[in-house]
Amino acid sequence: MPVDEERTVIPDVPRGPLCDYRSKAQFNWKDFRLVLEDKELVKIKYDIWRRLEREPLFAPVTSTLSVDQQKERAARQVNRIADLELAPSEIYSKPYKYRVRYLMSINEALHAVCPSLSVKIALGVGLFTNSLLAMGTDRHQEIYNQAWNREIITCLAITEVSHGSNTKRCRTTATYDPATQEFIIHTPDFEAAKCWVGNLGKTASMALLFAILYTADGENHGLQGFLVPIRDPKTLLPYPGVTVGDIGEKIGLNGIDNGFVMFNHYRIPRENLLNRTGDVTPEGVYESTFSEPGKILGAVLESFSAGRLGIMQESSNTLSHAAVIAVRYAALRKQFGTDRNGPEQSIIEYQLHQWRIFPYLAAACVLKVSVFAMTEIYLETVQKSQAESNGFELLTQIVSEIHALVSSSKPLVTWTARDAIQESREACGGHGYLRAANLGELRNNHDPSCTYEGDNNVLGQQASNWLIRQWKNAKVESPVGTASFITRRDAILSGDYDALLRTGVRLESTEFVSQCYEWLMCWLLKQSVAQMEEASKAGVDTFTARNNCQVYRARDLSRAYAEYYALESFRSRCARGDVNADLKPVLFRVYLIYGMWCLDRHMTTFYAGSFAKGSAFADAVRGTLLRMCGELKDSAVAIADALAPPDWVLNSVIAKSDGRLYENIQSVFMTNPGALERASWWKDVIPSKLRAKL
Repeated sequence: MPVDEERTVIPDVPRGPLCDYRSKAQFNWKDFRLVLEDKELVKIKYDIWRRLEREPLFAPVTSTLSVDQQKERAARQVNRIADLELAPSEIYSKPYKYRVRYLMSINEALHAVCPSLSVKIALGVGLFTNSLLAMGTDRHQEIYNQAWNREIITCLAITEVSHGSNTKRCRTTATYDPATQEFIIHTPDFEAAKCWVGNLGKTASMALLFAILYTADGENHGLQGFLVPIRDPKTLLPYPGVTVGDIGEKIGLNGIDNGFVMFNHYRIPRENLLNRTGDVTPEGVYESTFSEPGKILGAVLESFSAGRLGIMQESSNTLSHAAVIAVRYAALRKQFGTDRNGPEQSIIEYQLHQWRIFPYLAAACVLKVSVFAMTEIYLETVQKSQAESNGFELLTQIVSEIHALVSSSKPLVTWTARDAIQESREACGGHGYLRAANLGELRNNHDPSCTYEGDNNVLGQQASNWLIRQWKNAKVESPVGTASFITRRDAILSGDYDALLRTGVRLESTEFVSQCYEWLMCWLLKQSVAQMEEASKAGVDTFTARNNCQVYRARDLSRAYAEYYALESFRSRCARGDVNADLKPVLFRVYLIYGMWCLDRHMTTFYAGSFAKGSAFADAVRGTLLRMCGELKDSAVAIADALAPPDWVLNSVIAKSDGRLYENIQSVFMTNPGALERASWWKDVIPSKLRAKL
């Protein structure tokens, strides 16, 4: 398809004050966007946004609704989405990778409009049905169909009041009774109550519940999945033996009805056990049915990684929105100037302001590309596992590597988005604190992403554990190639900053950033392993030894690994033949800004490991970062345009694409309910002495 035709997928932006900076860009911002996102997926999103813009139920709200109103609104939106049939029916007959990627793009578009809506659908449809596919069999097909067709509202009940990350210590039980061929679900005390279950508070009628399976002989068969009816789907009243409720108001995402549930010797049929890997006979004998290991492994990967990938996709968009708001505002907001009595200049001209917000603009570009690349690897692996069950050993290695990659990248993306929102809020001054600026809503709705679907710090430990195994193994098992640098560790660790420059590697190059990262990861791996081995020799148990090497070692290793993958993914994307020559300079600046910014975060480690001595390395990294920020200034607004959704989706009065900052703020001030009216309670606040004279 010709380039001009590709560009038509993306709507034009209106002319206005932002055009002063737009005209300075040496590239077409639409072409830039088509490097960051596949044109077909961009088209899907804009089609969704156009359809939803015509729907009154999805119009942005101008004031904070009550918690109950937010839940009702999100629930109604879920039903409306089902009626709209956003995905054409033929999508479901397409190959797995195409189908899931299409649905993920729909979810991204929905999340940009209403995070509560997309999370409700992801939990009640996506994660529920994925888990059912991973752990269930044909006997659960009817429930799968009902959930997929939104005939019932579903949820996943894993976390308990006193246990979250350590699922093996969950205490809800499912004891088999051979006399009735039923499982008895029981909550021994409040600490074992399932909680924080999305959709459960007010609406879910069916839960996929994880409980410890006991057979009649008292043997513990570990955590298993069960389909547990919670409420009558026609009345939404709970069944006898089930105590279910809403956990109450949260910091954000109050459209999701998170709930708690307790069971009092509640009985469900034997067939409600998800029996892909193990089943209980009618007589009460537990039998392992583990077969076709390749397919099961892929299904398990799909179940547990899909949610985290979805969070990363959503968070990279949230990061983009925050950066767009900060950059557009910075281009329009003028303060001070070189001449005290002369014209003021836009705050985007100040180096300090560039240093504050441009790294997040670059991060939005780099992480959007890397999350896309990671999702490609994931979808291809799952599709391969569904197509064949041979090559089990290689598939196992790929699944382990993807798990490590996802476990390190989810913290990186969500933490970067969190920090970007806060920095953007502060960079927009008082106007950034307006509800209508939308940064507060972004912050509150994004915040749980750092802890749900795996607490970030716990996930990071899983990634560092995999890397440490590769370091200690006789052979590095990295089919995807993310840890292949370990095979060159001796050569990598023998080098330093001066040696790197002597080999002819230029400071402003992808090779420089990549080789710095490889040294960083090798040094952190070596130190982590040495610290654990030293602790082991001193009689410290393995659990404690691993925990005690997290700070300044394994935790930094996990983050560096995710950053390294992100930068390599972005470099690879920019090297493809479909990237126009006029885009390459600005893409390279984006790469260097993010790369140098990240290296600066690890500066202490480079000096602790003697990679650098004196001030030369720090001066080089920081000087390059500042210089690249200065060079990016004229391109920043165009990059923001490439990242931005339509105005009604971005929903920020200080970042509209028309650039009419103060006119838009005036409209909000003048039209907010009651703005120009005397308060109804005015009599109650008149000072008492004055009131006595009236």
